[in-house]
Amino acid sequence: MSGRLRSGLLPPLLAFILFIAGWQFILQLLGTPVFLLPKPTDVFAAVLDNGADLWHAALTTALESVLGFVLSLVIGVAGAILLASSRIIERSVYPYAIVLQTIPIVAIVPIIVIWLGPGFNAIVTIAFLIGFFPMLSNTLIGLHSTEQNLKNLFYLYNANGWQRMWKLRIPAALPYIVGGMKISCTLSVIGAIVGEYIAGIGGSNGGLGFSITFAAMRLQTPYLFACGLTASLLGISFFLFVNALAKRLLSSWHESEMKTEN
Repeated sequence: MSGRLRSGLLPPLLAFILFIAGWQFILQLLGTPVFLLPKPTDVFAAVLDNGADLWHAALTTALESVLGFVLSLVIGVAGAILLASSRIIERSVYPYAIVLQTIPIVAIVPIIVIWLGPGFNAIVTIAFLIGFFPMLSNTLIGLHSTEQNLKNLFYLYNANGWQRMWKLRIPAALPYIVGGMKISCTLSVIGAIVGEYIAGIGGSNGGLGFSITFAAMRLQTPYLFACGLTASLLGISFFLFVNALAKRLLSSWHESEMKTEN
C-alpha cells in the first residue's frame, strides 16, 4: 500500500473504529434498551437474521434508483441541450422546470399514484423527478460556460449550430454534467425510498422503504438501523461508481480530475 493511499485511508478508518467501539461501550455501560438505541452488535445480528430479506429489498431499491437516475440523466441532458440551443426556448421553458423543483415531492406523489398506480412505475418516476433538476441545471450551466475564444474559432471555420453543440459545447460541459450526475445518483436513492414510503407495495416486492416502515411499526430498531445503513451504502456505492466514471472521462484533459504533484 502506497504512502499516499495509507495516509488517505488510515485516518477515517481509525475514526470509524473508535466511533463503533465507543458506541458499543457506552450503550453497554448505560444498559440502554435495544428498542431505543441498539448496539453495533445488535445491528450486525439483525443483518444476519434478516440477510435474505435485506438483500432482496436492497436489490429492489437499487433497480428503482438506477432506472430513475438513468431517466434523469438522459432527459436532463437532452432537455438542457434543447434549452441551450435557443434562448427563446430557454426563457419559455426553464422557469417551469424551476417551479417543478420547488414543489414538494410529497405534494405530487398522490397525482403520480393516480396516474400510474402504486408500485414500481410510480417509484421510478418519483426517483426520476428528484434527480432530474440537478442534471438539467448543471448541464445547462456547462453548455453556457464554453470559452468564448473557442466559440470564435468555430465561427471562423463556419461551423453550424449543431457542429458547435456536439463538437464544442457538449465536451466543454462534461465536468458540469459529471457534477450533476454525482448529485443526481444519490438523490435517486432518496427518491426511490421516499417513493416506497408513499407509493410502494409491500411483501416480497418491497424495497428498503417498505422494510424501514415495517421495522419501525414493530419497534425492530436493530433491523431499522440495518436498513438505514444499507440505504446509505447504496448511495455511497452509486457515488463512487459515478466518481470513477468521472475520473475515466476527465483525467486525461480536465484539471478537476488530473493528478497533481504535491
